[in-house]
Amino acid sequence: MEDQEMQLKVKRVTDKFTENMYVLANEPSVALYRLQEHVRRSLPELVQHKTDMQSWEEQSQGAIYTVEYACSAVKSMTNSSLYFKSIDGLLRQAISMKEQISTSQGRCAHEATPSPIPPATPPHPPSTSS
Repeated sequence: MEDQEMQLKVKRVTDKFTENMYVLANEPSVALYRLQEHVRRSLPELVQHKTDMQSWEEQSQGAIYTVEYACSAVKSMTNSSLYFKSIDGLLRQAISMKEQISTSQGRCAHEATPSPIPPATPPHPPSTSS
């Protein structure tokens, strides 16, 4: 009988000991300690990811700005076709006027300038043949 009582007491003690260990292992301060360990291990990697993402965001913003600027330049170029057509017309008109002026100046200069006189031929010395 004493043996059964002893086993019962040992069982109670081990159950209490197990319960206390379970409580200690799951105590909030232990949980916070585990959480702190996890944060300490994973934080540097998270910070690196964050800086990488910020860098990629800056690069993306730069690329977006460049594309938007290029799009606005193309739009303004398509809107400027009217001006290019006007410039083309004015250049053609200026070339035509220049040709007319050149032609009229050529005629006036040709009419105003007397025809060139052929240069006088130097007299030949008399031949001295005997």
